[in-house]
Amino acid sequence: MNRTISQLKKDIAIIDDNNFLIKSVQEKLSFFDNIHISFIANNGLECVEKLKIEIQPDLILMDIDMPKLNGIEATAIVKQKYPQIKIIILTVFDDDENIFHAIQSGADGYLLKDTTPQVLYDAIVQTLEGGAVMTPSIAMKALNFLRPPRIENGGELEETIKLTNREIEVLEQLSTGIPYTTIAANLYVSPSTIRRHIENIYQKLQVHSKIEAIELARKKRLI
Repeated sequence: MNRTISQLKKDIAIIDDNNFLIKSVQEKLSFFDNIHISFIANNGLECVEKLKIEIQPDLILMDIDMPKLNGIEATAIVKQKYPQIKIIILTVFDDDENIFHAIQSGADGYLLKDTTPQVLYDAIVQTLEGGAVMTPSIAMKALNFLRPPRIENGGELEETIKLTNREIEVLEQLSTGIPYTTIAANLYVSPSTIRRHIENIYQKLQVHSKIEAIELARKKRLI
């Protein structure tokens, strides 16, 4: 008798540098008898290494901001070596840059960590069935990547600069003159994450220094 994917046992790997959050995900999935956690890892590099020796999972739940090898980089590597493994990004980040790069790296889905147990389980099933599941707010942002630029009445493309809420927060704090480490502590992220945000800000504003970024942001009324 044939059984649907939702009835078959699923081997899942959880990759996150926060053990408390790993336990939280494990608890959410413990409600479903056909879910088996094949392994856990605390960073992308550990995940890649474990895939060489552990039973390969059907699906990986992958965090983004991790040491040694972040989730987006790890997703690209896993997808290249093991294209059959499905990967859902499970993160607290909902900014455009991370969503875009996650999709580029080959992620099959993108969920936020406040997802309920049933929604998480349904997302796993749908992804294994070939779907691409995203938190609704994430899906809307992903659609925006595909939309053409808005055209004004005169026919000229509107020149807009789109910064994420987090990038604006970083710029605002940057404008006060405090160091990256203090900004990172204030926003509860790592200094390397702040540096990535600043690199993205420079690229979007097409500037090469903190002073230029702050002056242009004020001119455009971004801060």
